[in-house]
Amino acid sequence: MLQWLYNEFGFAGSVLIALFLFLCFIFWIAGVAGISGLPDKNATKNTKIILAVLIPIFPIIWLVYDIRRQHKIIKGHNR
Repeated sequence: MLQWLYNEFGFAGSVLIALFLFLCFIFWIAGVAGISGLPDKNATKNTKIILAVLIPIFPIIWLVYDIRRQHKIIKGHNR
């Protein structure tokens, strides 16, 4: 598979694809960690953890959503 990737995309392309996949993995792990760190009173916490494990794009989307939500909260308090 690595040889096919190198043959199809060249050195720079294969490095960029590998970096992109690595970053997706890191964001997936960060999203799962963020979801598991939610307060226990949150009724949907278990459902979110199951979705995060079964659907890898879910924690990445949740992470971006949480970053935007926190940014709005911080920006609102600085006025």
